[in-house]
Amino acid sequence: MNKICLLLLLIPFGLLAQNDDVILPEGWGDDPPQLASLVAFARSESELRVAINRYLEDKAAIERRYEVQYSPVRHARLWDFHQGWRQQLQSLDFDALSFEAQIDYISLRNRIDYDLEVLSLVKDRGEQIKPLLPFGDRIRLLQENRHDRNRADPRSAAAMLDSIADELGELTAALEKQDRKNSGRNGISSTVASRAAAQVEHLRTVLADWNSFYDGYDPAFNFWVREPYARVNTALLIYVAAINRNLVGIEPGEKPPIIGDPVLEDGLRADLAVEMIPYSARELLEIGEREFAWIEDQFRIVSAEMGFGDDWKAALEHTKNLAPEPGEKPWVIFDIADYSERFIEDLDYITMPPLSREVWRLMMQTPEDQLVSPFFTGGETTRVSYPTDGMAHRDKLMSMRGNTPHFNFATVHHELVPGHHMQEFMTRRFNQHRGALMRTPFWGEGWALYWELQLWEADFPRNNPDKIGMLFWRLHRAARIIFSLNYQLGNWSPQQAVDFLVDRVGHERANAEAEVRRTASAVPLYQLAYMTGGLQFRALYRELVDSGRMTAREFHDAVMQGGRMPVELVRARLIGQPLTRDFESRWRFYDDL
Repeated sequence: MNKICLLLLLIPFGLLAQNDDVILPEGWGDDPPQLASLVAFARSESELRVAINRYLEDKAAIERRYEVQYSPVRHARLWDFHQGWRQQLQSLDFDALSFEAQIDYISLRNRIDYDLEVLSLVKDRGEQIKPLLPFGDRIRLLQENRHDRNRADPRSAAAMLDSIADELGELTAALEKQDRKNSGRNGISSTVASRAAAQVEHLRTVLADWNSFYDGYDPAFNFWVREPYARVNTALLIYVAAINRNLVGIEPGEKPPIIGDPVLEDGLRADLAVEMIPYSARELLEIGEREFAWIEDQFRIVSAEMGFGDDWKAALEHTKNLAPEPGEKPWVIFDIADYSERFIEDLDYITMPPLSREVWRLMMQTPEDQLVSPFFTGGETTRVSYPTDGMAHRDKLMSMRGNTPHFNFATVHHELVPGHHMQEFMTRRFNQHRGALMRTPFWGEGWALYWELQLWEADFPRNNPDKIGMLFWRLHRAARIIFSLNYQLGNWSPQQAVDFLVDRVGHERANAEAEVRRTASAVPLYQLAYMTGGLQFRALYRELVDSGRMTAREFHDAVMQGGRMPVELVRARLIGQPLTRDFESRWRFYDDL
């Protein structure tokens, strides 16, 4: 490496991107890497990385110490923690920070503000479940007093547990007497009831931990507490089952209904702010609908080439039935991975470290996991969904139809290289503190989806069924914007979302249900982040690469080495945008809206 390259390595990428000659670390992807380039890179890293690690570790320690969910003590301690950090951050001399540290300052500021918003939301949700947990504070205080290093009085604790067991019996009996069609739930929705059931189960584990501290060690404790504790533990289990059966609608032996906890419009605003997305929910819905319409048009073009005319769902149905025999699926994935890595290598778009290509491996998803992840998930260990011999016949067929190789063609590079596996490989090695602070799906899922957009334009598909597979997943990601936002806003029920995926996208019903279950349990913006983040990266590529300011390799390598952050901050870093303490999201990346 020459001295000029080494000198330039000491300058943050953002400042380099202002010039025509962008020089990035050389030899970092080799095996072994050129150590001089890594040393130089480390010297250019943010001086706030230690502070961010401290913030995350301290926060996690407090959450472990004050473990009881919805506890006012936990809420107060975390509130003071976040406010203290906010004050310290405000007192910092922003202008004296390096460019990389200014980026981290903005991310940390946004994260603290978001964490405070979440605390307020959690407090409100805790108030909503209180009518179903009149005993909650008494269980909570047992554990919190123990963590305050106070010794329990066995006789008093036994009396309290005995009374809680009686109370739980009465609460359960009252629920069982209700007419389920006219239950008189005191305004408690199935969503709130499901949250309450989860909290009861959480309190049961908290109580078990409290009991294990004394049980078998303290003879007086065993004499007084062992029997009433056993009563309470059983009563809590029975009460959870009664809530689920009578208020949530979960029948024993039947598939549980999809129950989520939509954050509604106020909650979405907080998530959009921390992710630095300067669009309203309505504008994002419009983006999803426009992308959906464009993809349907492309479907019709390919469908006509396959002899199905405008009936693209017939072409999709044909493609679904091209699944390999059981036992053959892993070898199909290996073939697609080899093809995609060689194709991307020939484009000279990105440095793919040889070790990242060497170490990934496959595992098979269990039938239970396929209820939530009906396709396959990425990372160093990629998990493949396909039928097992114990599945019902109908489920086997749906799994095969939903995992045809032509569907996988669009997602192997998404999950492996240069997608999620390579992302994880890189974020463990460069600017790791940013990945820990901002697990933003717009960078994570958006980057992997972005490659699907890029490779479509590079004539990546081998044949028309491959095109159908790529379009199917692209339509699915546009659909995620539409159905997840409508769900989070309270416009659609889970069943409406399932029907949309079946009727408009062409999903198998079981796979659509699994997709909506995943949405109901994910962070609010996770599902829409795929397409939205991909569109952000595509817009940034056009701004920097199509304009000639960077080569494709320089652009992609810089994104990977910069670490995980909102894509608007990726842009600020690469263009060297002047930053201020109160920097806010303004980048309108979907320019025809």
